[in-house]
Amino acid sequence: MAAAALAEKQLGKPYQWGASGPEKFDCSGLVMYVYDNLGVQLPRVSGQQAYAGVHVDLKDLEPGDLVFFKLNGSRIDHVGIYVGHSKFIHAPRKHVPVRTESLNNSYWRRRFKGGRRLS
Repeated sequence: MAAAALAEKQLGKPYQWGASGPEKFDCSGLVMYVYDNLGVQLPRVSGQQAYAGVHVDLKDLEPGDLVFFKLNGSRIDHVGIYVGHSKFIHAPRKHVPVRTESLNNSYWRRRFKGGRRLS
C-alpha cells in the first residue's frame, strides 16, 4: 500500500526519458524512485525490473505490485505500479505526465505481460 500511495503523490509530474525523479520520470524511473524511497533497490530499466520479486497473476494483483507491458516489440519495455481496482500509475511517454490507467482498457490488456510482487 505504501508504494501505491507514494506513486499517487507523483501524479501529474512530467515525463522525461531516463529521468528517475523526483521532479520528472520515465516509467522505470518512477518505479525505481518509489521503491527506493521504501528501502527496496531495483534495477533501472523495466526489462530488468521484470525479474524482481515473485510472479503475480492478473487476478491476484494487489496495490504496490508492479505491472509489465510489451509496447514496442518482443521484450518488456514498460512498467507501472498497480493501485487497486484494475488501475495502475505510470509515466507513459513524452508530453504525457504521470497518470492513472485502467488494465480493463483493451490497449493495456492486450499488452499486459505480467505482474511482480516485491517483498
